[in-house]
Amino acid sequence: MSNKITQSGLRWLWVALIVILIDRLTKVIAEYYLVAYHPNPVMPFFNLTLAYNKGAAFSFLSYAAGWQVWLFGLIAVSISAILLTWLKRISFRQRWIAIALSLVVGGALGNLWDRVSYGHVIDFIELYVSNWHWPVFNVADSAICVGAVMLVIDALFKRDKKI
Repeated sequence: MSNKITQSGLRWLWVALIVILIDRLTKVIAEYYLVAYHPNPVMPFFNLTLAYNKGAAFSFLSYAAGWQVWLFGLIAVSISAILLTWLKRISFRQRWIAIALSLVVGGALGNLWDRVSYGHVIDFIELYVSNWHWPVFNVADSAICVGAVMLVIDALFKRDKKI
C-alpha cells in the first residue's frame, strides 16, 4: 500500500466499504422479504416498509420525469470526489473527521449504486410517532446523516477557535 494512502485519511476508506456492503446486503434482503409499500411492524415506532425513491432525501423531486436520477447521481459523484480529496489531504490520525467523511462517501456511493443500477433508491426503514411518519430511508442515508452530524460536531467543538 502506498505511503500516501497509509499516512492520509484514505486509510479509513474501509469504513465506506463496510457502509456500502451493509447497505447492499440490507437492500437485497429487504427486496426479497418485503412487499413494496406494505408496512411490517417491528416495534411501536418502527416498521420495515419497502419503498422506491427516484428523488433525493425525503423524496424531493421523486415525481420528476427521470432527469433527477442523473442529477442526483452527478451530485453524489461530485461530493464523493470532493470528500475523497479531503480525506487524501488529512492525516490518518484525524480519526473523527476521517470516519465522518468515510461514512458520507459510503452512503453516497451506496445510494449511487441504486440510482445507476435501478433508476431509484431502495428504502425500507420507517420510523414514526403516532400518526407522524419520518420518510422511509436506508442504511446509506443513515451513514450520510451520522457522518454529517460528526462533521458539524467537529466544526463546532473540536477545532481551535481563533478570532
